[in-house]
Amino acid sequence: MAFDFLEPVENAVLDYIKNLNSQTLGKKVVFHTKEDFPDLNQFNIAIIGVLDNRGAKKDFQVDLSAIRNEFYALYPGNWDATITDLGDIPQGNTQEDTYYAVSKIVLELIKKKIVPVILGGTQDLTYALYRSYDKLDQMVNLATIDCKFDFGKDESNHTADSYLSKMIVNEPTNLFNYSNLGFQTYYNSQEEIDLIEKLYFDAYRLGEVSANLSLAEPVFRDADIVSVDLTSIKSADSGNFVTFTPNGFNGKEICALVRYAGLSDKVTSFGIFNHNNLVNESVLIAQIMWYFIEGFNFRSLEYPNLNQNLFLKYIVPIDDIELIFFKSPKTERWWIEIPFISNVNNKLKKNTLLPCTYEDYLRACDQEIPERWWKAQRKNLI
Repeated sequence: MAFDFLEPVENAVLDYIKNLNSQTLGKKVVFHTKEDFPDLNQFNIAIIGVLDNRGAKKDFQVDLSAIRNEFYALYPGNWDATITDLGDIPQGNTQEDTYYAVSKIVLELIKKKIVPVILGGTQDLTYALYRSYDKLDQMVNLATIDCKFDFGKDESNHTADSYLSKMIVNEPTNLFNYSNLGFQTYYNSQEEIDLIEKLYFDAYRLGEVSANLSLAEPVFRDADIVSVDLTSIKSADSGNFVTFTPNGFNGKEICALVRYAGLSDKVTSFGIFNHNNLVNESVLIAQIMWYFIEGFNFRSLEYPNLNQNLFLKYIVPIDDIELIFFKSPKTERWWIEIPFISNVNNKLKKNTLLPCTYEDYLRACDQEIPERWWKAQRKNLI
């Protein structure tokens, strides 16, 4: 059974929680202990630690107890979601062993409609999250908050800066779209930037996202997996002075972005990676987790492709094509239709709706085809 890989939450954390206020999260979460494993039919969110940092060749063992202590001392919002902490996946004999355990456990949780919140460990564990979807018969969209693209030089190496290459190369290739939020140009070669364009992936520079955080909302709304690299946060806010990053998102920005990820009806797995066992860093990680769950609790469960009659439809003619937009009267969010092309080897099985912004609609009204529509069309032809 997949869940046999899990070790229970440490007694030291459970003892700490005993002394917390009765209104804190620690008193409302159900834990995997040595004596008891939670009934998974009762939960919406599962927290799991992964104690493997070999993707960055770090010389310390992953310790997530400080994060748990900080998180469980926080107070929940007006939440309905039920949360369990399933403990930790220990470091396997090889990295492949760890990946196998992560992918099996995450797959089982997704099938039970439970959203796993994965605490790493290094970011190559994102590859394990991706492999969890292999048996779900779907294309996968990945969104990362990261200062780098993580293509690396050799996809055979299990490193935190090359996992994306493995996703593109290794079979089965289920990756439909990759979106990066917050890349910093000087950390990425021109070759990598050109590859992003060639594959019709999406990348938004740090300054672009910081100036308008709402750019991220439709990106996350179309993502299945969201992966956060903690080095995308500037050290002054994260407390991480082991890997010093003078520029990056601040604490308020990263929490706002992660809340968007939680709000997304489509996101089914979420990971926070490259933790350095720093107590100061644990404070922000706990708040990042809090904001993701806050967003999850306010999901609107809007699927315009299932019942378009509940949405406002706008048709915008541009030259010899018609762009079709849908707007939700409830949340005022927008989608654009991507048509199915029957005479090509299309990755899409039918017309699909792609999240977009009101600005995309306005540009279409000005006879400018939105870039996200253009890229989606070309990905179908690859």
